[in-house]
Amino acid sequence: MAHPRTSGDTLLSRTLRLEYVTIAFGSAEAIGALVSGFVAGSVALGAFGVDSLIEIVSAFIVLGELRVLASAGTPDPKRRHRDHRGLALLFFALIAYVLTSVAVALVRREHASENALGVAVCIVSLLAMAALATMKRSSAVRLATAQYGTLARLVKADAAETMICGVLSLSTLLGVALAGSLGWWWADPVASLAVVYIATREGREAWNCEVA
Repeated sequence: MAHPRTSGDTLLSRTLRLEYVTIAFGSAEAIGALVSGFVAGSVALGAFGVDSLIEIVSAFIVLGELRVLASAGTPDPKRRHRDHRGLALLFFALIAYVLTSVAVALVRREHASENALGVAVCIVSLLAMAALATMKRSSAVRLATAQYGTLARLVKADAAETMICGVLSLSTLLGVALAGSLGWWWADPVASLAVVYIATREGREAWNCEVA
């Protein structure tokens, strides 16, 4: 049987690697989505790019907590509270951005053009983010079992943000495809609304989370 401390260290190291992968992939994803969104005039791709940036910030927040624990340091409860509130604000910022962008696009009747780079970014992101979110949720469950309850909740919220990124990549892909193939110009901005419900729920949960 593995020593509890050794097992905990291994779990923390594994979660650290997941966050590093998230930051690396999210950076490439954000650049691809924002560039393709600008070129295509796509609200959905733009929102997708902004969500990718939020995902990177979320990963950095979790990374800070993990580094403290991995170095056998004592986490600061006040910092933990700020981390949870920070994640909540990221979710709320995403909601505000998406709703504003959709309203502007619908009023102006903006038409997005087809964009091969945007489609490719969405497909790759859908697969990668779904896998990362699944692994993060698994780590959150194991962290809770290993008595890292507060960190587990933080990783769970981060996993939700990662999954939102995957959901948004799917809705963006559908919106861009419908706008390009059928001429449904409104499908592109409306596709961005897919993330609002999930982001609202997770944002409230992170904001109201009690930190021990």
